[in-house]
Amino acid sequence: MKRVRLGGRLEGSALGLGCMGMSEFYGKSDEKECLAVIRRAVDLGVTFLDTSDMYGPFANERLVGRALRGRRGRVELATKFGVVRGPADPEAVKVCGKPDYVRSACEGSLRRLGVEVIDLYYQHRVDPEVPIEETVGAMARLVEAGKVRCLGLSEAAPDTIRRAHAVHAITALQSEYSLWTRDPEVDTLPLCRELGIGFVAYSPLGRGFLAGAVKRDEDLAPDDYRRRSPRFQGENLRLNRELFRRVETLAAGKGVKPGQLALAWLLARGQDIVPIPGTRSRAHLEANAAAADIVLSEDDVASLDEAMPVGAAAGARYPEPAMRLVNR
Repeated sequence: MKRVRLGGRLEGSALGLGCMGMSEFYGKSDEKECLAVIRRAVDLGVTFLDTSDMYGPFANERLVGRALRGRRGRVELATKFGVVRGPADPEAVKVCGKPDYVRSACEGSLRRLGVEVIDLYYQHRVDPEVPIEETVGAMARLVEAGKVRCLGLSEAAPDTIRRAHAVHAITALQSEYSLWTRDPEVDTLPLCRELGIGFVAYSPLGRGFLAGAVKRDEDLAPDDYRRRSPRFQGENLRLNRELFRRVETLAAGKGVKPGQLALAWLLARGQDIVPIPGTRSRAHLEANAAAADIVLSEDDVASLDEAMPVGAAAGARYPEPAMRLVNR
C-alpha cells in the first residue's frame, strides 16, 4: 500500500479504514469478524485507522483497542471527540468543545484504546457556543503533553478551519467526500490545499451506495441508519440509482467493481486525499485495498466527473437534525 503524508506531518497509508460501522449504525455486526477485518487491514498495509468516542458510544474505541494489541507500532490511529450522546438515550446528541471536556475526552479515548498517544485527534463537530480558538487551544495542550501527535477537524467550514489553523497547525480535515458528495470541491478542499492541510474523505463509497450495496429500501435492516437518510428514500433513491448505473457502466468498461472505481477516482484527485472506506467484511476490505492499484487516465476521471457532477445526488446527505450539527 502506498504511503502519503497528511498535512506534511503525519505519514500513513493512502487508503484508510473507517471503523464506525463495526459498532452500530448499519445493523447487526459480527465482532469476531470485525476484529479480523482490522487485523487483516494492518497486514495489507491499510494502517490508517479511524474511530470516535461517539461510535457505540465508546464501544468502537474499545473494539479497535482490542484489535491493535501487539500491533500499535504498525498503525496510524485517529479518533475524535465532541459529539456527546446521552447514556440513557444515545439519540440525544449535543456538541461540546469546552476546554475541560477536550482534556477529559482525550483521557477517556486513550484508556479505551489502550494507547499512550493518539496520532490524529479530531474535533468531531464544531461547537457553535465555544470559540474555535479555545477548543483548538485545549487540543494544542494535549500535543504539548505528549498525548496527541497531530490535530484535525471534521465537517468544519472554511472560516473555522482558517481560524483553527492560526492557533495550531491542523494536519487534516475529515469531511464526507465521494462521487455523490462533491461539495468539498467548491471551497473546503481549495482552502485545505492553500493551508497545507490534508483531506480525509469519510463515506467515500456513499455509505455503501457506490459499491452497489443498496438497490431498494428492503435491502436495509430495520435498525440501519440509512433508512432515515434522505438519499436512500423513495424518489431520491430511484434518482440516485440512475446516477449509479452510469458508474456501473464505466466500471464494467475498466473491468473493476463500481466501488473500486469510486475509490480510485478519489485517489486520483490528489495525494493529499485519503479515503477511509468502512467495512465489516474481509472480502470487501481486500476489494477496497485493491482500488489503490487502479490507474485512471485523465479521460477516466473526466468521465466519472461527468457521470456524477457536483450537486447531482438527490436528497440531503443527513437527516435535518444531523445536518444542524455540521459547521457551515
